Parts: sequence; C-alpha cells; structure tokens
Amino acid sequence: MSPLRLRATALASAALAIVLAATGCEDGRPIDGKNGSDRASGNGSLRWKKCSAPTAAQGGDGKAPGRAWECATLPVPLDYARPDGEKIDLALIRLKAQDTSRRIGSLVFNFGGPGGSGVATLPGFADSYEKLRGRYDLVSFDPRGVGESAGVRCQSDAELDASAQLDMTPDDDAELRTALASNKAYVDACRRNAAKVLPHVTTTNTARDLDRLRAALGDAKLHYFGISYGTELGGVYAHLFPKKVGRAVLDAVVDPTQDPLRGGLGQTKGFQLALGNYLKDCASQGAAGCPTQDRITDLLKQLDVKPLPTSQGGRRLTQDEAVNGIAAALYSKDTWKYLTVGLQEAMGKGTGDTLLLLFDSLAGRNPDGRYSNLQAANRAISCADAEQRYSVDDVKANLAEFRKASPVFGESAAWSLLGCTDWPVKGQWKAPDVRAEGAAPIVVIGNTGDPATPYEGARKMARQLGEGVGIEVTYRGEGHGAYNSGNACMTRAVDAYLLDGKVPAVGTSCS
Repeated sequence: MSPLRLRATALASAALAIVLAATGCEDGRPIDGKNGSDRASGNGSLRWKKCSAPTAAQGGDGKAPGRAWECATLPVPLDYARPDGEKIDLALIRLKAQDTSRRIGSLVFNFGGPGGSGVATLPGFADSYEKLRGRYDLVSFDPRGVGESAGVRCQSDAELDASAQLDMTPDDDAELRTALASNKAYVDACRRNAAKVLPHVTTTNTARDLDRLRAALGDAKLHYFGISYGTELGGVYAHLFPKKVGRAVLDAVVDPTQDPLRGGLGQTKGFQLALGNYLKDCASQGAAGCPTQDRITDLLKQLDVKPLPTSQGGRRLTQDEAVNGIAAALYSKDTWKYLTVGLQEAMGKGTGDTLLLLFDSLAGRNPDGRYSNLQAANRAISCADAEQRYSVDDVKANLAEFRKASPVFGESAAWSLLGCTDWPVKGQWKAPDVRAEGAAPIVVIGNTGDPATPYEGARKMARQLGEGVGIEVTYRGEGHGAYNSGNACMTRAVDAYLLDGKVPAVGTSCS
C-alpha cells in the first residue's frame, strides 16, 4: 500500500537530498556500482576492505564513501533454529576511531525503516557523529532482508511505478477492487521472489544478528545508537541480551506497546501535528502564498479526480503520492521550504514535480527510476513481526477515527493497514517485548514535534525497559529525531553519556 505505512525512518532527509538533485537544489549522482565487501573469516574476525559505491538495492548517491571507509560481510544463520544450516551475509561498513589510545569500542548504528541500508546511510550522516568518532569506530550494516543482506525484492521498478499511480484510498467498489488487486499482486510477487527469506526477517532475528556483530567486532558489550525503527530493534536486543548492553541511545522512539492500528493512528496524529506546526511557521514569516490546510485538502480532492502532470517521463502526481510527498517534507524542519515550493507549484502552476520528488524520497525511488529495496524490506519485516492481519471491514470500522485524526493523512494511513493482509508468513508478536531488567542505562529521547514517532512513545519505551534502565530525555523541537537537530543541549547530553558514561539526570529536557 502507501509508503506512509513505514513504521518510522530516519532516512527521509538523506533520500531527499538525492531526489531533489533533479531540481537543482543539491548536487547528486546516479546510483551505480557494487558494495565492495568481503566475508568474515571462520574465526569470527572481519576482513575489511575498501568500499565501493552502494548498489541500487541499498540506495545512496552512487559515490563510494572514500578511503577512510571500510566494508566487510558477516555470515549469520538464515534460520536461528538451525544455526549450522544455510548462512546469509550481512553487509557492513566502518569508519575507524581517530584516538586509538582512548578508543571505547565500536558504536553500531541503525537508522530506521525498517528497511534502511546502514551501509548507504552512515557515510552521509558521519559528520554529525564526528566527535563520537574520536573514541568509537562508527559501524553500520544492512539488516537481514535489506539492501545487500539477502535483500527482499518483490516487484520490478516498472511495476512499482505503475502501482504508485493507482488510487489506494478507494471511494467506491470499483476502486476498492483495484486497490485490493494491487495489494494482492504485490504480496504474490513477494511470495514468488523472496519466499526463502520472508519467514526469517524478524526484528528478533536482526537482534540476534546484532549480537553476532558485537562479537565479530571484538566488543564485550554492544554500544548502540538506534534511530526510529532502530529504537525498536535496540529494545528487542536489550530484552534478549540485557547483560550485553553497553552505552546505548534510542532516538525518535517507536512506542513498543501499540499494535499496528494504534501505531498507525498515533503516527497520523503526529504528522497532523507537524503539518500544523509547519503551517504556523510559514504564516509567521509573512511569506507570500503560504498554504492553508483547507487549500491542501482541496488540492487532494482535486488530485483524487485528476492527477497533475509532471516533467518526469510522463508520470503524474496522484493523491496518494501527494499525501506521502507532504509527509516526507515533515521529517525535518530543514525540508519545510521544499514543501512550500511543492504546494505552491501544485496549487498555482498545476504541476506536481516537487511533490512527486518528495514522494520518491519516501518511497526509495532514485532520479534514474530505480528503487532501493526499502519498501519491500519494510513490508517484509513489518509483516514478519506483527501478527495482526486487518480486513477491509477493520479499515472501514476505523476510517472515521483516522479521518478525524487528520483530514490530510488519515485516509491513506487507514487503508495502509491492509499491507499485511494475505501475507504468506505469520507474524511473531502482538507487540515487541523490550523488558530489559539488568541492562545498563539506555538513554531514550522523545521529540515533542516528531511526526513519525510521536513523543509519547519515548516514555512508554522507557517504562517498558524497566526502572533504572530506560532514561527518558525530552527534546522540545521539530522533525524526526533529536540528536541531529543541531540542538547543542541535546548533543552535549548524548555525547557526555556515550563518551564519558555520564547518565543524563531524570527529567532532562532540551529546547
């Protein structure tokens, strides 16, 4: 269904820089090349070598990350019930610590999704972690089912383009049949093309992979920085391996207590809150042509009847693509300006180029028309995790509540609940277990203006981790996540913990 069903991702701003290259706003290059990695040796050590450019499946800017970066692969069991059976290779990337005399260990990142390639993402964010690099090797990876780690692939690029042009928020029986047929075609394609890995791409298995990675890196404890979905992964790891938790930070926190329906509703409210904050900010600056919510909803009604033309190879901007394009721009306050451009372009000029590029950033589509496997991996991991399977009747029963939560995002979010309907693999849990009694303190950061992982999730994660384990910290700001917001107070608090072991005081707040 719609890319808005992504549980949470920290990748939207990075992808945005790539797709907006087509507008001349940034310098961008097409993706090409293969991941330059090598396997781990049999004794558990890793063989690092120079990285080449990320593959199309991983996404990225098509440029190798530079001489200082090293890549490798780590073999892990496809099925942990058969640990000596078939193996898959996890793609890894590393930037070594600068001060080797004071090196703490490796700091492993997961940037979210689920479905984001850490190999492609970490180099683009590395400047934000330069101080941490003083004493840590910065490490990331493609989780199982993602990128070059046995990446799930379902439909072709052309099929994904075609399905994006369909109306996935049906208004009548004919549109409903079309939407259901499209969803079934996608599920069937996943069954045909990825049946071997689909049962094994659970977050629990990825947490087990994390512990294999910790051991292969030579660390007694896992030092971890999880963002967005990476917070859920970190919580599951802490539950499974509480005594192996080192210094860990969870930023932009997924609420571990919610099922997909409640989580989707919460995310809908989060995007609506962020949209309202964006509209107020635009109006407060006195800029000409600031949009209003009424004008946005009018635009979406018009797009439901007649999509807008674009200059992108005959592609049209549909209602669904516009909704998700708006959502993409709300992940960071830095990209609000592109949303203004896109809305003014659609409302004033009757063209949809910028909103379509914003949609592409969320969908994992690159300027050359190739998709990363973000969408496929996201759905495969989400459906392998959650046991809930929603019906059309479930959607209809909850549609009014979603619409009330947001006249812009509600309908798309409600219909996206069908994403796991008829999925060929049963889900593992109703909600993840993140209880981690005995673990070291884990810093849990909530952002009051976060659209994708609403602020309340941080408190619930901290409580679920357990007393003395989950240390809640608040950032009163905008965008998805806090550490990379540029807020000096937040940076100091996190750096003091990761570098010096100073646990933030209870009630720490930054604005």
